[in-house]
Amino acid sequence: MKKLFKGRSLFLLIAVLLLALIAACSSDDEEASGTEENGGSEETSNSDEGGDGEIAGELEIQYFVGGYGDSWWKEVIADFEAEYPDVTITEHAGPNINDEMRTRWISEDPPDVVYIDGAGSSETQMVEDGQLMNLTEWAEEIELEDGSALLDSFIVEPGKFDGEMYTLPLVFDAWGTWYDKALFEEEGYEVPTDFDSFMNSMEEIKTGEEIEPFVTSGEHPYYFLRGMLQPAFGAAGGDELLHDLITGAEGAWTSDAVLETMEKVEQMQQEGMFDSGLGALNHTQSQMNFLLQENAFVPVGFWLPNEMEDDVPEGFEYGFIPSPMQDAGEPYGIVPDLRPLAIAEEAENPEAAKAFVEFAFSREYAMSFSEHTGAIMNISDVDLTENENVPSYLIEANEMINDPEQVQIYEMPHPMSSDLETPIGDALMSLMLGNMSAEEFTEAAEAAAAEYRD
Repeated sequence: MKKLFKGRSLFLLIAVLLLALIAACSSDDEEASGTEENGGSEETSNSDEGGDGEIAGELEIQYFVGGYGDSWWKEVIADFEAEYPDVTITEHAGPNINDEMRTRWISEDPPDVVYIDGAGSSETQMVEDGQLMNLTEWAEEIELEDGSALLDSFIVEPGKFDGEMYTLPLVFDAWGTWYDKALFEEEGYEVPTDFDSFMNSMEEIKTGEEIEPFVTSGEHPYYFLRGMLQPAFGAAGGDELLHDLITGAEGAWTSDAVLETMEKVEQMQQEGMFDSGLGALNHTQSQMNFLLQENAFVPVGFWLPNEMEDDVPEGFEYGFIPSPMQDAGEPYGIVPDLRPLAIAEEAENPEAAKAFVEFAFSREYAMSFSEHTGAIMNISDVDLTENENVPSYLIEANEMINDPEQVQIYEMPHPMSSDLETPIGDALMSLMLGNMSAEEFTEAAEAAAAEYRD
């Protein structure tokens, strides 16, 4: 066989091949370099219409679906995906989502954004467990659509943990006492303005309607704790007492103010005002009993009408007052029950998570939230009065809450940890069922606080 290349010809061929290879590599490097300058890839370079090249990829959001429903979430998520077309949102939602996602959180593989609400969730517990991102510095930079600072636009400020923010309060709810306004007007029953008139009204109803006037969820004692007792504690001892009770400060639960409040609960039990079967009721069953007029009062937040919209009997009209546990001559007490948004400490897409949280906080979505849910978003200067899609009870309640002559607002430093709330709730049920005195309750609660501190 003849040799195809000899001597200098072979050298020239090798040189040409080497030059071609170097040119190809140089071309590839230039393409890679140019792509990195534009965001790292062709896909990423178009990830944001604003051109920052960072808001892209999968974004996982966990949100509880209860009385507020999910239509507001669907609207915000759809709008966000339209604004950021290279973000794909995976929703983890439903009435049992907190239990369903528990393993993800424990295994340090959480979703990026979480709305903290519903049974099985605890803002304080998640902070104590190191599961949430510290938002303190970043939150100071967030602005609403009109350029105003978000932190200056909250109705109630975010909860603080040792001076740091880990959540931003999305929903301003207020537990209160609900009644059938139509029934009260028809029969002339007294709408309570304080504890004495509350007892008088319940006695009238007990006799006139032959029912046990007050119902709540025995399966979830925190309904009574948050809906009735926390406002009562605020009225009895102000923010300072609330702070000490929430944090389990030594001696708080056995203080005179707490004992006097719990003696009111004991009086309600002894005079037969509680539904005798409440120990077996979950929250929806207690609400249904209320709508069926088996009871006259129920402590619930603003989600009640939305959650029970398919079960309202003909002629029923929702009436709302802050829980009337305060002494005569004092204004109603309200303790806002804030439902926050947070970002997981182990979030895989923190930039998209921050973009979504910032996107959700706007006065436009605050108005939309009231339309969808019949509740209030925690953003100030949102005028609901001219919006025909907002229910009348919410407009009336909003006006009452913002009238300092009628209502005093008390604020907690943060929600109570479930490690403290659970044993206190168990003792509370014993008191409400007649198995424990008011003084025995305070002693049990103090013991729970001592164990919590340890």
